[in-house]
Amino acid sequence: MHDAFEPAPILERLPLHIESISSFESTLLLGTREGVLLQYKVQKSKTKGDNKFDVQLERSNKSFAKKPITQLAAVPELFILISLSDNVISVHDLATVTLITCVNKTKGASLFAVDVQKRQTANGVEPFLRIGIASKRKIQLFYWQNRDFVELLNDLSLYDFPHALTWCKDSLCVGFKRDYYIINSKTGNLKELFPVGSNQKYPIVTRLFDNRLALGRDAMSILINSEGDPTQKEPINWSDIPQAMEHSLPYLVAILPKFVEVRTIDPKMLIQNITLPDARYICQGDGCLYVASQNTVWRLVVVPYSSQIKQLLQSKEFELALKLAELADEAVSEKEKRIRNIKNLYAFDLFCQRRFGESLSLFAKLGTDPSHVIGLYPNLLPQGYRNNLSYPEKVPDLQGSEYERGIMALIEYLTQKRTEVMKDMGRDLQTTAIVEGNKTIKPGKQLSQIIDTTLLKCYLQTNDALVAPLLRLKDNHCHVVESERVLMKKEKFSELIILYQTKGLHQKALTLLMKQAARPESPLKGHERTVMYLQHLEDLPEVESLPRDIVLDYLEKISTDLALPYLEHVVLDLKDPTDIFHDRLVDLYRQKVQLLRDEYIHSLPEGHPPSKVGEEPGELGEARKKLVSFLHTSKSYIPERLLTHFPTDGFYEERAILLGRLGRHEQALSIYIHTLNDTRKAEEFCAQNYDRDREGNKDVYYLLLKIFLKPPDGAGDDVTNNIQGLGRRRLEVALKLLEDHAMKIDTAKALELLPHTTKLRDILTFLENVMENQAVRRRHNQVLKSMLYAENLQVTLFFKTTLHLNRELINMIVFLTEIKGINLRAISNSKSSDIVTSPASADVMHSSAYHNVRHPMTSSLLYSRSCRLAYSSGIDCSQARISALTPFLVCSCPT
Repeated sequence: MHDAFEPAPILERLPLHIESISSFESTLLLGTREGVLLQYKVQKSKTKGDNKFDVQLERSNKSFAKKPITQLAAVPELFILISLSDNVISVHDLATVTLITCVNKTKGASLFAVDVQKRQTANGVEPFLRIGIASKRKIQLFYWQNRDFVELLNDLSLYDFPHALTWCKDSLCVGFKRDYYIINSKTGNLKELFPVGSNQKYPIVTRLFDNRLALGRDAMSILINSEGDPTQKEPINWSDIPQAMEHSLPYLVAILPKFVEVRTIDPKMLIQNITLPDARYICQGDGCLYVASQNTVWRLVVVPYSSQIKQLLQSKEFELALKLAELADEAVSEKEKRIRNIKNLYAFDLFCQRRFGESLSLFAKLGTDPSHVIGLYPNLLPQGYRNNLSYPEKVPDLQGSEYERGIMALIEYLTQKRTEVMKDMGRDLQTTAIVEGNKTIKPGKQLSQIIDTTLLKCYLQTNDALVAPLLRLKDNHCHVVESERVLMKKEKFSELIILYQTKGLHQKALTLLMKQAARPESPLKGHERTVMYLQHLEDLPEVESLPRDIVLDYLEKISTDLALPYLEHVVLDLKDPTDIFHDRLVDLYRQKVQLLRDEYIHSLPEGHPPSKVGEEPGELGEARKKLVSFLHTSKSYIPERLLTHFPTDGFYEERAILLGRLGRHEQALSIYIHTLNDTRKAEEFCAQNYDRDREGNKDVYYLLLKIFLKPPDGAGDDVTNNIQGLGRRRLEVALKLLEDHAMKIDTAKALELLPHTTKLRDILTFLENVMENQAVRRRHNQVLKSMLYAENLQVTLFFKTTLHLNRELINMIVFLTEIKGINLRAISNSKSSDIVTSPASADVMHSSAYHNVRHPMTSSLLYSRSCRLAYSSGIDCSQARISALTPFLVCSCPT
């Protein structure tokens, strides 16, 4: 609790009995039981000291009413005073207190409620006054117009006498003795809310500044909106049953039987109890709050916000302190500074309450220096720097699950701040301190370094799988020395290598790799990681310029296990087309395969045949697949060099590929058929090497057919007998080859290869395919011939038409010269070299005319110009002997 108001007596021991109270600006209005209206001027005293007021009676209108004035409402926007006396509503001028109107329709009124809104009209923004009047068992609604009240809606009948009435937007809340209702002033619809408390004598309805209502139910107030729906789960609880209430931001002030109580809505807090004997009435106007008994009036003076804020901060009531800071009437810069300071203290208090997410989220919104936030956690900042930071009180010592939750919240906070800082890396940032006076870090680069280094430490403590991705970021700003220390301590050598690499510390990285390579228990043992590191260096400009052949020679001296990955990187990743590198890569593949194959052959049981190429178990199969695939795909190796390196007793398929590259297709196919006995691969070989336009490759299918049907020259008896023993099956395979590839095999040569005993029906499909192909080619050639002939005709016709146009143009010019005496030499200004002769005739024409009539569009243009020339000379264009020109020429003369 703290002091929000100080009561100051304004009027004491009045001889009249107060029945109602109202105020506006510095004016206080009192309605009395005797029907007298008292008007006072209340101003702060300049001589009596704080919370003392000079009170001056400006008017005592004894004839204001004949009966008690039970309710008053001043409307300064319209300069009127509304009163209720003798159960009738009257309206007086606020300045002179002369009667404007007495609303006779309201006879029997027991209470009223006014509502003033700002509305846009043709004359600008004007006030709009509505009034709701409770008259016996009905509600009357009026609006103020032309100095009188006009009915807004027909009278609304009620089941009981209203005892409370208050506006809220377009709704009117009515309190009966037993329950509350809400009425829509536009439609007249009623909605039942809830019953009045059992211990409550009369209902109480108070309008709040945020367009809500506080409805009394015994010793609590329930908050609703204009639709009648509750706006918060828990009510406002009072020490006793309120009798009257007013909302004075941010406080709710209620008159209880024994004292005046001050509370807040959010957060719900008891603020102050003020003892004011027999207080019954309360009102406010223009920020002035008055409380009255039957013969005494007090003014509740607001304690300066600065004093209240100081008390609240001491009691750690930061939310209420923020509300007061926002209401304070002070310079904008000072207000912003005060609010920022309170929020920083509030965020620190949330952290001390272990509400880490809320705390860090608030720090992020405030732009608090990230290093000050990081300092809330132990062992994340260098001790010397952290010792220079001060906080409002001792920072909590986080341990166990609390520390882990705090670190997770910090990671989220730092990730957000990292994004913000990266946008403004090149300039100084404006950050604030948790405690005023602490130095803040402004350079964006320095802040980024602190953030990234702290993120690294947090990841190491919570999820070390995120360390490597952080270090791989091109824009990571981890402090090298500090990061090196924590990574070494955690033995995160792989991540340390990444740090060195991104920071360009390659010497350190390679030194560490060499040390770790010799440790059997290290994750970096062996040379593989070193090779990978060196391969990554290829992307660097200084590494790109290194002579690759020298690097390769150096690696081969150490180990082929180092040279092979390097060569793969150069050839496969960097696409280096140098033949030497391709040859050496093939040779290294071969050496590896040969070594592994020898081990594999020795491990086989006696009589067990080896697996097919690429299907061998383990590393051998993978290595051989690489070798065969590279021999197929690479176009840069020299097969003559490599063929002699491959033994003839184990690398059959590899030799076949190399022989194919050398154009020795028959030997290659012989290996596939006679040695490997693999017809499918033989056909694949033919498909890869067939080229009908290349002399050495157009007969590959014929060679395959020949190998199927006839033994190779000089073959031994075993091979011959083996081929002859295949008999019918060989012939079927050969015939199937003929059928599938009839277009790619010379028909005459193929028929010569077939045995004399071959039946016609066996080769019928082959012959049909050949004949169909010949027919298709013949039709294609005929169509091509026709198209060429048609094109030739078009060219000839175009040339003849052009010559005809040339003659017509010359004749027209000569004709014009004869009739009008036009100087042809003046027109053309020609020389002897400007006259050309048509190659197809002896026609003579000007060279510019000849060139311009070669295209139909140009001819049209010349024709059009000539036609206009004839017309300007007084000659009918039809007489110019140009009527025989081609149909696409159109006369453009006015006739």
